[in-house]
Amino acid sequence: MDQVFSSIAMVWGWLMDHLLYINMILSIVIVFFQRRDPKAVWTWLLVLYFVPIFGFLLYLVLCQDYRKSRMFRIKEVEDRLAHPVKEQERQIQGAMDQIAKTPWRDYESLVLYNLETSGAVLTADNSVDIFTDGEEKFNDLRGELKKAEKYIHIQYYIIKNDEVFQAIVPILKERAKAGVEVRILYDGMGGRFMPARIWKDLRSCGIRVVEFFPPILGRLQLRINYRNHRKIVVIDGKVGYVGGFNIGREYISKDPKFGYWRDTHLKICGSAVYSLQIRFALDWNYASRENLFRNGKYFGLGDADAAGNAAEADESGMTAQEAAALRLVLDHRGVMMQIIASGPDASNRQIRNNYIQLITRARHHIYIQTPYFIPDDAVLSALKFAAESGVDVRLMIPCKPDHPFVYWATYSYMGDLLTAGAKCYTYENGFLHAKSVMADGMVSCCGTANMDIRSFELNFEVNATIYDEGVTRRLEDNFREDLKLCREVTREDYAQRKLWIRFKEQCCRLLSPLL
Repeated sequence: MDQVFSSIAMVWGWLMDHLLYINMILSIVIVFFQRRDPKAVWTWLLVLYFVPIFGFLLYLVLCQDYRKSRMFRIKEVEDRLAHPVKEQERQIQGAMDQIAKTPWRDYESLVLYNLETSGAVLTADNSVDIFTDGEEKFNDLRGELKKAEKYIHIQYYIIKNDEVFQAIVPILKERAKAGVEVRILYDGMGGRFMPARIWKDLRSCGIRVVEFFPPILGRLQLRINYRNHRKIVVIDGKVGYVGGFNIGREYISKDPKFGYWRDTHLKICGSAVYSLQIRFALDWNYASRENLFRNGKYFGLGDADAAGNAAEADESGMTAQEAAALRLVLDHRGVMMQIIASGPDASNRQIRNNYIQLITRARHHIYIQTPYFIPDDAVLSALKFAAESGVDVRLMIPCKPDHPFVYWATYSYMGDLLTAGAKCYTYENGFLHAKSVMADGMVSCCGTANMDIRSFELNFEVNATIYDEGVTRRLEDNFREDLKLCREVTREDYAQRKLWIRFKEQCCRLLSPLL
């Protein structure tokens, strides 16, 4: 044993003697071997300077680059979507003169951008219900789960073993017993406290459960930074849910630490549900190695073989199902929307770019609700320019932190908006977890993505971009009601903050590329 300690001491002594050179080599690796934002690089160099060697180990854990791997590319779905996307682009471009007469003419380029870069087909036969209260959302979800006849697909970032989940479990077991296919996908970090016996029990009942980015060696998680933050439920291809609520008692306002939990979640009926289904299937396929795209029933096509043999193409080469799904904007009878996704496996920052387009096209007002406000330079510049140009920019954030470092960085960036003339508010009635951007009462973007660098680049997210006055105005009405429960932070208030607050802000802002 003495010899072992002696060897360890020798190695440690050698490391300390050559620390400067080791740090130089590791710094070169960080700077030249990964193409990253310069601010993030400088932040990591700062970490390496203050925490030699161990800082680099932290870098290896947090900064694995998945963009080149394109983990979620599935040839079947890409081939399947290629024709509908191109056909819809052709239809929209061919109707530009007519679209110019509609209220959404300023957003045609956004629709085409989403089509071209991510295959986000525009659907126009949807209905949308908005939930801002957890009890109401989960009551509705349980009601829809009970009606499932074919399949239930559930994906959440966080699933906790408390009264919320336990109220859902009997329904899932009963439906599985009745022959309904039930799949549950959860994130390895968000579900780390769920007892293994719970999943074992569900699997014994015929429910398939899969973990996204599971830990190794028990609870050791080497991919802390790349989390699947999506919350999706699809039932029989008829009903879909997407938004901010996870499964846990705090989301129904039962955690005294947070008090009332104010969130935003959408219930969607219509063709957009299949876009949510595609997103779920891509994540499920990667995590489970089961290819759901081989079975057309999950995408409204019936049995895969039957669909392949019976589907007859029209003159444009489209199947009947595809032609039905491609309803032109001018003929829509419901809510128009595109389901967009982003993540570290994608080359485009899809959700972030949607936010920028909404901000830059706003003419009257832009309302933002987000629990974390750590924008990159492009988003911050767009908001500041809009505010300085006379657009009514309003930002609402929580009054209390669930992650202190993130909260104080948020407070720092809020100061930049105040200086530019925006209005900022802190929600005082509990915890604000809603993730919504609304522009001019016309277009909105709502889902799982916060307005921060982590959601833009590191997390797997999904949002609905909604081109509808009715839904957008309902979201804006909720925002205005929330203002009654908010405290406005003025420039004068911000200028009078204490020295200790300023210090925390600056430290946390310095670390913002890592938060």
